[in-house]
Amino acid sequence: MRLFVYGTLLRGEANHAIVARARFIAEAHTAPMFELLDLGEYPGLVAGGARSIAGEVYEIDPEDIAVVDEFEGHPDLFRREMIALSDGSSAFSYVLARRPAKSVVIVGDSWRTR
Repeated sequence: MRLFVYGTLLRGEANHAIVARARFIAEAHTAPMFELLDLGEYPGLVAGGARSIAGEVYEIDPEDIAVVDEFEGHPDLFRREMIALSDGSSAFSYVLARRPAKSVVIVGDSWRTR
């Protein structure tokens, strides 16, 4: 299954080891319908914005997705959902289950350049 990551699971970021067994496909952007929130130590993707968020796409084995689900707090903190990418394809990603009352929107399109 294809998985789009956008924060601490990116190559070179603190939690990349969680997806290190997955096969890197490409750098990618979401379709322009999201916002990226700065939640302190990690970001959160939320639907309803107008930004195209930068990230990476991986091919991950279905049996390995349970590890990522647990790490992301699926379905309570983040929900794994199919999202649209800017190239017209789609991939699963982790979207915040609830937008925090006090949240800071990352102005750019990338967790790395916040």
